[in-house]
Amino acid sequence: MNVLFFGITKDIVGSSEISFSNELQPTSVASLKKQLIESYPEFSKLNSLAVAVNSEYADDSVLLKGNEEIAIIPPVSGG
Repeated sequence: MNVLFFGITKDIVGSSEISFSNELQPTSVASLKKQLIESYPEFSKLNSLAVAVNSEYADDSVLLKGNEEIAIIPPVSGG
């Protein structure tokens, strides 16, 4: 499972991409978010975080099989 990071999330992780091995793979979007917060506590400071699974936005209930491409999209602001 490859997880891609953009914006501030890339800065938090220190990389634009990480991979999870089979035994550590999260099984849902919610568990992925939990793992990211446990591994990178700065994630808990973000007021919102969008997750896309295979190029489609996904909520916390989406189940993961392990072969997906996941994008972590930080909150954006603009004017």
